[in-house]
Amino acid sequence: MHPAKVVRDKVRVLTDLPNIGPAAARDYERLGYREPGQLRGVDPLELYQALCVATATRHDPCVLDVFMSVADFLDGAEPAAWWHYTAQRKQRYGQLDGPLPPASPGTREHGR
Repeated sequence: MHPAKVVRDKVRVLTDLPNIGPAAARDYERLGYREPGQLRGVDPLELYQALCVATATRHDPCVLDVFMSVADFLDGAEPAAWWHYTAQRKQRYGQLDGPLPPASPGTREHGR
């Protein structure tokens, strides 16, 4: 959902979260997350790495920006566009290239 349209008190499904449309919701579901509350406290980098492993694909780093925006929102921040997290992601994590990360049993396929 576009961040300007997010109403915190009405967040019930994944697509109610900022920057989350059907494709991103499917990414979360692939990792075992079915509702927004399940994402509280989950590390965005771990989600990104788990998605890369689950799909055997190095996803664009903007996916991590989206995950960061959701984590920040769930921690109480105002909804913000995913690209507001790009500089923070680059500073915090640097380049995200190279081999796929190893599977993380604590994050991958949560709840299954």
